[in-house]
Amino acid sequence: MINKHPQARIFNHIFIAGIDGKRFDISIKNGRFSSIVESEPYNDQPTHPSKDLWISPGVIDLHTHLAWTDFDHADQLKRDSGEIEVMQAQAFEETLRTGVTTARDAGGILPSTVQHLVSHYQQPLRVQTSSDMLGAADARGLRHLEQRMTEIFDTGAGWIKIMATGGLGSPTEKVLDPVFSEEEFSFIVRNAHAHHKMVMVHTWGGVTVDWSIHAGVESVEHGMFMTEDQAGRLAQSGIAFVPTTSIYRIAADPKGVLALNQVICDRAARAAEAHSKAISYAKRAGVRFGFGTDYATPALHGYNLQELDTLMDYGLTRAEAWQAATENAADILGSGNELGHIAEGYIADAIIFDADPYQAQNAAALQKSIVSVITGMQESDLIRALAGNNS
Repeated sequence: MINKHPQARIFNHIFIAGIDGKRFDISIKNGRFSSIVESEPYNDQPTHPSKDLWISPGVIDLHTHLAWTDFDHADQLKRDSGEIEVMQAQAFEETLRTGVTTARDAGGILPSTVQHLVSHYQQPLRVQTSSDMLGAADARGLRHLEQRMTEIFDTGAGWIKIMATGGLGSPTEKVLDPVFSEEEFSFIVRNAHAHHKMVMVHTWGGVTVDWSIHAGVESVEHGMFMTEDQAGRLAQSGIAFVPTTSIYRIAADPKGVLALNQVICDRAARAAEAHSKAISYAKRAGVRFGFGTDYATPALHGYNLQELDTLMDYGLTRAEAWQAATENAADILGSGNELGHIAEGYIADAIIFDADPYQAQNAAALQKSIVSVITGMQESDLIRALAGNNS
C-alpha cells in the first residue's frame, strides 16, 4: 500500500531498522518527520510481538531505466505510444511498491514524461533524470558534443550520462576500449559542471575509470574490471561507485526472466564474476557505494531489492548495503539534507515492515514483509520540482 503525503501519522513503539533494542515514537506531519523520540522503557514491553513494526528510509535506486519497455530497443519501437506510456506508468508503480521512493533514471526518460506520469497516473515517485546518453554516435568532436549537451540541458535533466565504454553488446576483447577521446571525455565533464549538472559514467573499467577520477565526475557505474589501484584513487577522490551487480547475474542466466542469447549471457557471466573482485577492492579502499539496479523491463521493475542480496553476496555487510541504498544514495543525489534518514525535518519517504528487514533471509522475504510505503511529497510538489529544474 502506498501512503501518499500523510498529513498526520503517528507510530508508537516502532523499531528503526538498524538500531537494535530501542523503540521510538515517530510523528509525521505534512509529509515530514516532525518528532522522533525514544519510547519510555516501561512502554517497551509489547503484549503482541506479532504486531511489531520496523521503519526504514525509502530505498533510492541510483541506476534504473523507467522509460524502457524491452531489453532490445528494436522491440520497443514496435509498440505504440499509448502502450509504452501505460508500461512506463506500471514501472513507476512497481518501483514504488518495492520500497523505492526515489530513482535516478540512467537515460531514456525526459523530465516532461516524468511530470506526466506522476500527474496523470498519480504515482509519486521522485525521479532525477539524465534524459539521454552520450555514446558512440556522439564521438564526433567538441562542437557536436556541445550541441548535444545543450539539447540535454534544455530538457531540464540534472545529470549527464557518459557511455564511456561498451557493455553487454560489445565483444569481450573491446569492452574496455574508450568510446570517446580523452579530450572529448574531459570536455563533457567540464561543460556539464559549468552548467551545474552532475555526471555519471558508464564504464566497465580500463582507462575511462582514470579519466573519471581525474575529471571529478559524481559517480562511476558498473566498474567490474576496476583495478585495486583505481579503487584506492576513487576512494581518495570521493567519487561514488554504483556497481549494479544483480543485473549481470540475471542476464547471465539463459533460462532467466530476460532469456538472452548465449553470447550475451556469456558476457554477463564474465562481468558478474569480475564484480565481486572490484567490490572487494572498493570496500577495502573505503569507496562510497551507491545502490543501483540497471533494471529496464517489466520483468525486473518491482524486484529492485534483489540488488541488496547481490551486494551482500559480493562482500558488503547488511548495514553497508542498506547504507548504499539510503544515506549514501541520498548524498550522491545531493539530497542528503532531506532524504535517506529517519530524522526530524526530513521528508517522510519510508518503508514500514512487519519483520526486521536487517534479518530478512533474502529480497523475496524482505519484500513480503513490507506493510506500506510512505512518500512524503505530494505529486504536485514533485511536478513543481521538475519544472523548477527546467526553468
